[in-house]
Amino acid sequence: MTDWVNVFCASWPLALLSVLLITGAVIDCWKLKVPNWLTFGMMLSGLALAGWWHGWAGFGASLGLLVFGFVLLWPVYAIGGMGAGDVKMQMGFGAWIGALYGWTEGFWIVLYGFCLAALIGGVLAIAMMFWHGRWREYRQNTRDILSDLGQAADWQQITQRAAERKRRMVLLPYGLPLCLGFLGYLAWRGLAM
Repeated sequence: MTDWVNVFCASWPLALLSVLLITGAVIDCWKLKVPNWLTFGMMLSGLALAGWWHGWAGFGASLGLLVFGFVLLWPVYAIGGMGAGDVKMQMGFGAWIGALYGWTEGFWIVLYGFCLAALIGGVLAIAMMFWHGRWREYRQNTRDILSDLGQAADWQQITQRAAERKRRMVLLPYGLPLCLGFLGYLAWRGLAM
C-alpha cells in the first residue's frame, strides 16, 4: 500500500497537469477557444506551486518558462496562426514545468513539447486541407501571410491583416496539438528514462 501512495504523491502534479491540458484541448475543439479561467488558473497555480516547493528560485524558473512559452508562440499568434488562449495554455504549461523540473530541465521539456506540438499541428493541418479540399484558399492564405511578413510596416499591421484573414479560414483548434505534443513528449520522456 505504501508503494502506491508514494507513486501517487510523486505523480499527482503530472496527473493534474494532464487533466488541465486535456480539458483545454477538449474545450478548444468544442468552442475554438481556451477559456481564461483555465489558462490563468494554470499559470497562477504553476507559479504558486513553484514558489511553495522551491522558494524564489523555483518561482523564477516557473516565471521564466512561462515567458519562454509566450515567446515561442507569440509570432504564430501575431500572424493569425492561433488564438490567444493557445498561447496562454502554453504559458501555463511552462509555469507548471518550471515548478516540477526547474529551469534547465524544464527549458528542454517546453521546447521539445512545443516542437512535437508543431509537428502534430502540421499533420492535422494537412489532414484538414485534404478533408475540406480547399487547396487554393490555403495556398492563398500562405502567400498572404508570407507577403505580410515581408511587407508590413510593423507587428500591429500584421496582426490586423491576420484578423481580417481569419474570418475566411477553417480554423484548427491548436489546443489539441499543444496537448498532444506536451503530453506525448512527457510520456516519451518518462518511457525513455
